[in-house]
Amino acid sequence: MPKITKRLVEAIEPENKDVIIRDSELKGFICKVTPRGKRVYLLYYRTKEGRERKPSIGIHGHITCDQARDTALNWLSDVAKGKDPSQEKKSEKTYVTIADLAERYLEEYAAIYKKPASIRNDKLFLKHYIIPNLGKIKINSLTGKDIANFHYNMREKSTTANRCISVISKMLNLAEKWGLRNDASMLCKHIDKYQENKREKFLSLQEIEKLSKVLRESSINYGGTKMPSAIAAIRLLLLTGCRLSEILTLKWGYIDYKHHRINFPDSKTGKKTIYISPFVLEVLDGIEKQKNNPYVIYGAIEGKHLINLRKSWCRIRKLADLEDVRIHDLRHSFASIGAASGLSLPIIGALLGHTQAQTTARYAHLIGEPLKEAASLIGEKMKSIVC
Repeated sequence: MPKITKRLVEAIEPENKDVIIRDSELKGFICKVTPRGKRVYLLYYRTKEGRERKPSIGIHGHITCDQARDTALNWLSDVAKGKDPSQEKKSEKTYVTIADLAERYLEEYAAIYKKPASIRNDKLFLKHYIIPNLGKIKINSLTGKDIANFHYNMREKSTTANRCISVISKMLNLAEKWGLRNDASMLCKHIDKYQENKREKFLSLQEIEKLSKVLRESSINYGGTKMPSAIAAIRLLLLTGCRLSEILTLKWGYIDYKHHRINFPDSKTGKKTIYISPFVLEVLDGIEKQKNNPYVIYGAIEGKHLINLRKSWCRIRKLADLEDVRIHDLRHSFASIGAASGLSLPIIGALLGHTQAQTTARYAHLIGEPLKEAASLIGEKMKSIVC
C-alpha cells in the first residue's frame, strides 16, 4: 500500500472497474480511478456513532494531491473532535440553489460518468435554459409547479424541453443522494414529456447510387492532393452503419481482418464489436496509411485524426442532389437496407451496436415488404395444396 502522490495517481491506468488506491501514511485517504480515467480523492472514516462515511474531497486536476491530503487531515482532525465533515457538507443545503447544484452535478457526476458529447449537451441545456429560469431557486424551495411551468414555457422546443427535464431529474436525484433534499421528492415524476417527432431519413437505392457515384468521382478529382480520407470516411459510414465519432477515431489496431470485425474499446454505448463485410475490408485496404499516425481517417495535422466532416459532406451531398440528408442518415440507411433485406430487428440492432431494443424498433416498418413476400410465397404453396 503506497503513499498517494501526484506521480502515482497519474500513473495508474484505468480498468473495467474502479481502481482504489489507499494511502500508506494517512489512514482513510483514498484515490479512486474510474474506468473513464477520472481520479477522485475521498476520505473514509467512522463517526463517533460508528457510521461509515466516504465523502469526496475533489477531482485530481481540479485540486492537487497535496491539497486533497491537507483537506483529509483537517477532516480527520474534526472527526477526532466528534464532528462529522460529511454531514457538515450536507448542511450547506440551506443555501444551495439550482445553479449551485448544476455546478456540482457537472463536476462530481457528469465529468466522471458521462461521455464528452453528453457533457457538452448538458452544459448547453444548463447555460441557456435551466439556470436562466430556475438557477436562483433554492433546491429545497423548488416545487413540481416550478418545473411544470418551466416545461410548459418551452413547449415550442419540445425535444429540448424533454432533455432539460431529464437533466433536472438526474440533478435532483443526486441532490437526494448527497443529502441536499429529502429522499423520494420526485418532482419530475408527473411531468408529461412532449411527443417528439424524430426526423427519420432513409436513402433509397437510387439515392445511394447517386451518392456512390459522386464519392467515386470525388476520389478521382482529389487525385491524392487534398483530403481523400474524408471521402473514405463517408464511404465507411455508409457501409458499416457506424456513428461519425466511431469512424473519425477509428484506429488501424481496432480492425480484426481475420474475423471481419472492428473492436471499439469505447463508444457511445461503451466497449463493443461490430462485424463488417469483405467489401468494407477492400475499402480499408484502399486507404493510405500515414506514417506515425494510428488513425484510419487521418487529418491535416500529423499523427491526428480528421476532426470534422461538415464541409466535405456539404460539398458531396450538394453534388449528389441530396441536400436534405444529414450525415447521420447514412447510419439509418445502412439499417434500412438490412431491414428491407429481411434481417430481424435483433440482428440489425447487433450490427449497429444498439443496447436497447426500442432504439432498433424505428426500423420495424421496413421489414414489412420481405414479410409480405414470404406470406405470398406460403400462400401460393398452400393454395396448390388445398385447392
